[in-house]
Amino acid sequence: MAQATTIVRNARPADAGPICHVHDLSWREAYRGIIPGAELEKIISRRGPQWWKKAIQRGSNVLLLDIGDKIGGYASFGRNRVPAMRHKGELFELYLLPECQGLGFGRKLFLAAQNELYRYGYTSMVVWALMENERAIEFYRSLGGREVSSGRETFGATVLKRSAFEFSLD
Repeated sequence: MAQATTIVRNARPADAGPICHVHDLSWREAYRGIIPGAELEKIISRRGPQWWKKAIQRGSNVLLLDIGDKIGGYASFGRNRVPAMRHKGELFELYLLPECQGLGFGRKLFLAAQNELYRYGYTSMVVWALMENERAIEFYRSLGGREVSSGRETFGATVLKRSAFEFSLD
């Protein structure tokens, strides 16, 4: 059996469609039963191919996991969006196609994003996760993440707890 080559690379505008596909499937898998259905569909529908293309063209940091000839996942990252926190870097999103989960690809993509943030001069980063998303919580804890903050996020009439996990980059 032949093995597929896996690489992590920067996203290009032409990748917008496949990124959208990963986003759609992974969000439905991760948040079904957590985020109310109508709210989840609204979030997904706002992130179509044109949204991704514009984000990449504007210079958003998006890394892709290429597995053979398809995109199996993506990570986005940059300056922390909560200026009051001491952590200067943030991993905004890390999502994989459902069939790519549990195979070490998430770790590979996480480490690549972490290395990029370090290259930008950041010494630490945070990542936020909904506490009801047990798979994500377990993943970030397995990578050595430590809970440093919490908050709430509202989806329609539903309020969910979220936690920030910190990671050292040096």
